Amino acid sequence: MDIPAIIRQVALSAVPVLIAITFHEVSHGLIANKLGDPTAKMLGRLTLNPLAHIDPFGTILMPLLLLVFTNGQFVFGYAKPVPINPMNFKNPRQGMAISAAGGPVTNILLATASIIILKFVIMPASLLLPEGVAEKGLVPAALMLRSSVIVNVVLASFNLIPIPPLDGGRVLVGLLPQRQASSFSRIEPFGFLIVILLIATGIANYFVMPLVNFFLGLLGMI
Repeated sequence: MDIPAIIRQVALSAVPVLIAITFHEVSHGLIANKLGDPTAKMLGRLTLNPLAHIDPFGTILMPLLLLVFTNGQFVFGYAKPVPINPMNFKNPRQGMAISAAGGPVTNILLATASIIILKFVIMPASLLLPEGVAEKGLVPAALMLRSSVIVNVVLASFNLIPIPPLDGGRVLVGLLPQRQASSFSRIEPFGFLIVILLIATGIANYFVMPLVNFFLGLLGMI
């Protein structure tokens, strides 16, 4: 177990993870609010303060424990879901699908912004500033932005797994015909157990990794 490496990875990933999950959850609430459901706004969840979205166990304790005991091979976590009442939408299934899609889309936009800042701000600045200044200030920033790209792409790809209550599952429910959607949505109470099983057995990789590689390929063209 490489404790220094784990500590270094946590230090570089902590801020990008907090930003990623915060914007992910806020985007759900903002879109829902635009579509007619003010639940998240009324409960104070349309805020960029990460403390409002952190789940003590799912966001902090569980990922740290998994990071340490699996040496970074199996890490899973979650934020506090933004509450949405689909009955406030004109079309509940469509409204849920659109608000669910907002999370992964936001993460891809954050990954894009991270690459743009890295390539067009940090890298040129490293050529202009003295070597010592660049090494102390810009290298950590560059590593954090690189981590931001990976974190956001993985978070978006993972959430697109078509199992409710993940975003991909809710989007799929919105796209399916009413009868099939109603039957499929019944697995939602068992969704997280199914997802954890898929991750633990490695089956989730067959869905997530092609998406990760696809998004990274698109971002690599910037």
